[in-house]
Amino acid sequence: MTPCAPRTRAAAALRMKQIALDNQSRTIRYLRAQLAMERRGLATMKKELEDTQVALGASHKVIAGLTEIGLSISKKIKKMKVKKQQAKASHVECHQKFQARIQEAEDSMQAQHLIIEALVEEKDSLLQTIQGLQEANNAHAPFDDEWEEEPEEHPEE
Repeated sequence: MTPCAPRTRAAAALRMKQIALDNQSRTIRYLRAQLAMERRGLATMKKELEDTQVALGASHKVIAGLTEIGLSISKKIKKMKVKKQQAKASHVECHQKFQARIQEAEDSMQAQHLIIEALVEEKDSLLQTIQGLQEANNAHAPFDDEWEEEPEEHPEE
């Protein structure tokens, strides 16, 4: 049995080495499959990262555009506020001028009214004076509370 033993041992050792090689081959295939899967995952992640970077760049452009629009609108709003203030100031000024004109007209009307009242009083006083003089002279009263206006002369052109 002794001569058989080395062959059996050598065969067993060879068989063990073959099993170990088979296991290593399986492990290598498994690891290669894992590596290939990881590479595909990395490639997918890389593509997603690139897409995200492109989207981020586009977002930055949109944000920059919106910021520019916002600044432009802010400027327009400021200009509109200035115009509104100018229009309000102009309105107040016009209103004050209009009120001053109204006051002038009212003052003028009141002055004219006082002049008219004074003239009416003067007319009444003159009529009484005339009547008193006529009574003193026993003359006929030419004014019987009717006033005839003299026709106005129109200058010929």
